Amino acid sequence: MMKPSRLSLDALLFLGPAVVLMLAFFVAPIVVNILVSFSDMSQTVRLDGFPTTAQYNKLGKLDPDAFLGFELRGSFYRALALTATFVFLTLFIFNVSFALILALTTTAIPERMGAVFRAIWLLPRMSPSVVYALLWLWVVDSSERGLLNQVWLLFASEPINLRLDHPMLVIVVANGLIGASLGMIIFTSAIRSIPEHLFHAARADGAGPLSIVRHVVLPALRWPISYITIYQALALLVSFEYIFLIMGPARSTMTMAMLSYTRTLAPQVGGGQYAYGAAIAMILIVIGIVVALAMWRLANMKALLQKPRIEVNG
Repeated sequence: MMKPSRLSLDALLFLGPAVVLMLAFFVAPIVVNILVSFSDMSQTVRLDGFPTTAQYNKLGKLDPDAFLGFELRGSFYRALALTATFVFLTLFIFNVSFALILALTTTAIPERMGAVFRAIWLLPRMSPSVVYALLWLWVVDSSERGLLNQVWLLFASEPINLRLDHPMLVIVVANGLIGASLGMIIFTSAIRSIPEHLFHAARADGAGPLSIVRHVVLPALRWPISYITIYQALALLVSFEYIFLIMGPARSTMTMAMLSYTRTLAPQVGGGQYAYGAAIAMILIVIGIVVALAMWRLANMKALLQKPRIEVNG
């Protein structure tokens, strides 16, 4: 049996670097963000006016706006509503549901063909973000050169402008198609880990493909689905990369992450407001914590991490 001092030394050697990195790149930025959000910092490294709640007071005192027919008090509330819509649609339509469909499809066809299909689907994720965004700009180009309009004009007389008329659709589909690849890989791995004899038993009992999916596959995917739902929800809350590359700082797709970025680092649209951007980021952090805890509780993830009740001796 190892001595306590030796155990402490081993724990320090293995966990020390990870703890240092976590403190440097996760905890420290949050602490800095909190300090900046309670100041009047603007294009400077000085914490002017610290401490003050002026930035949080400004969140609801912007020009009136409207979203989906509802009057909203300012651009912060509009960004909040847009973020909720973007996260909900992208998460449940693509990152979970469509990823599950991809996994079920690629595991139902011959293994080599399924592997090739998954590899092709992963290409956008492995490509630079700018390349993926440029492809989308070509697809939704409002002129006759756009890929979508080349097909659309075969049946209609006027081209369509999705970026202008349906901006939320563009960012949901663009983020969803590339985001579904992670769930596809996780779900595929989970499906392949299901014992083969369960499928044989279900078929022997007369179960069809849909019954097998419902009674064999989906129960086995409970934890992977819960993990993907929580992870992707938090990732989408702070996602703005593809939104910015495809739509730019457009008001119609100004999510909270985009609003924080533009107010902080985009001088062409009123940037340089470091303290205000930090206050928005702080609200995002709080929302992320609340969402994570709520989904953790709803999915009962604690049961996944508990010790097994049966010990297997090698």
